[in-house]
Amino acid sequence: MNKSVFGLNENMAAALAYLGIFVTGIVILVLERENKFVRFAALQSVALFLPIILITGVLNWFGWIPILGWIIGIVTFFIGVLTFLAWLYLMLSAYKGQAVKVPIVGDICWEQVHK
Repeated sequence: MNKSVFGLNENMAAALAYLGIFVTGIVILVLERENKFVRFAALQSVALFLPIILITGVLNWFGWIPILGWIIGIVTFFIGVLTFLAWLYLMLSAYKGQAVKVPIVGDICWEQVHK
């Protein structure tokens, strides 16, 4: 098993990259220079979860508008549920040593890490 940032094995470090959503992804991306599996997980965590959080934050800002706010609330609820499921799946997959590529974002991150 390969070692990574903080002396952790690579599976644990990759799972940790997802644990704190994009925050731990940024930290691990900055600190990890060698391990491509861990760097991929960290970059994908940032590239996937940061835009989701920003978009739902902007959508929730419009929640005060009658009727539209109710629809936005339902949409952001489902986005939240899907985000939680993706977060859990990606974290558990990384812990098992599997590099799961999310559509679109995963391919871009894979290319960046494997240059």
